[in-house]
Amino acid sequence: MNRRQQNAGFVCEQCGARVEPLTNGSYRNHCPFCLYSKHVDEEPGDRRSTCHGLMCPVDLVYKRKKGYQLVHRCLKCGIVKVNKVALDTAQPDDLAGWARRRAAACISPHILKP
Repeated sequence: MNRRQQNAGFVCEQCGARVEPLTNGSYRNHCPFCLYSKHVDEEPGDRRSTCHGLMCPVDLVYKRKKGYQLVHRCLKCGIVKVNKVALDTAQPDDLAGWARRRAAACISPHILKP
């Protein structure tokens, strides 16, 4: 598979958004809106995984040399992988939206009652 085929756009299987290829010279491997990914690689870029499960964004980490990275866990096989955050591109990752959804999921309904 050549570089152009690997950086193709796709429709997100989690939220249905149309995802454009990255414009910053890297590869798009997750939805910039819901941040879900798909388990398609065994090694980065090889597209050899037979799992093809959805990968849920479970954390955000910072590495001095690589910058911010999303941590994904496959909902089908449980493997955990990290992916570089895409910021300088036509469809930047919505980290603020992900953080809001994550925080809202942690708030218990009884706390919100007056």
